[in-house]
Amino acid sequence: MKLVQNKREVQLNNMRKEIAQFLQNGEEAIARIRVEHVIRELNIWDAYEILELFCEFVLARVPILDSQRECPPELKEAIASIIFAAPRCSDLPELLQIQSLFAAKYGKEFISAAAELRPDTSVNRAIIEKLSVRAPSAEEKLSLLKEIAQKYNLEWDPSSTKAEFSKHHEDLLDGSKKIRNQTAESQSTTGSYVNSSRRNEAHTVTSTNQNQGIQHLQATPLLASKKTLVDSVKTEHLVTNTTGDTRKDTNSDILEKARAAIASAERASAAARAAAKLVKVKSGV
Repeated sequence: MKLVQNKREVQLNNMRKEIAQFLQNGEEAIARIRVEHVIRELNIWDAYEILELFCEFVLARVPILDSQRECPPELKEAIASIIFAAPRCSDLPELLQIQSLFAAKYGKEFISAAAELRPDTSVNRAIIEKLSVRAPSAEEKLSLLKEIAQKYNLEWDPSSTKAEFSKHHEDLLDGSKKIRNQTAESQSTTGSYVNSSRRNEAHTVTSTNQNQGIQHLQATPLLASKKTLVDSVKTEHLVTNTTGDTRKDTNSDILEKARAAIASAERASAAARAAAKLVKVKSGV
């Protein structure tokens, strides 16, 4: 762990020198970005120092760990903090090996509770804050930039950087609020125009329907009267035709019956004459 800390210390010194050069050259925008990396490295450095103390404490209490099946209360914070930091400290693979030893002794549930920060896991609060992935505050960045400028004796005016850090997110986007307001006003105007057009169309359709209804009502009696007249004419024509046909059929039947009666009478007369002649003949004989 000492070797890792020494390596990080060299990296931090180089990063501070680069930021000092950016400030000296007036490239404050780059310096404001690079300072976040320095703050993150400093947090990891602080976490390593705490973890070093916890590892030494656990090492001193190894006999107690061997003699007890459960985790001793006085070692719970140190062990839980080491378990939580193990997957978050890639430069210290030895912590993962220690985590595996604790998993074999106390079970996977104990490891998961500490790694996931479940309630009553006793992970050190400073370890959680130093290893958390979060953007540093404006105060932290400005304070470190002042410290670097003072260390390298730079005549740097922090007023512009302070003003930049004090800006809100919408100000950095250069008037996004105005754009949203203009968009909302445009949408409101468009909606009003559409609603007005729909009301006008509805009024026009209603008026047209009313006019069509009046015309329909006016035309209905005329159409009805015309239809009635046509139907009556057709009915009279049908009645006339039907009566005429019926009369024709009746006259034909009467004539046929008359002819049949006459023919029958003639046949009867002929038969009577023939019978009279026969009687006369018989009487003469």
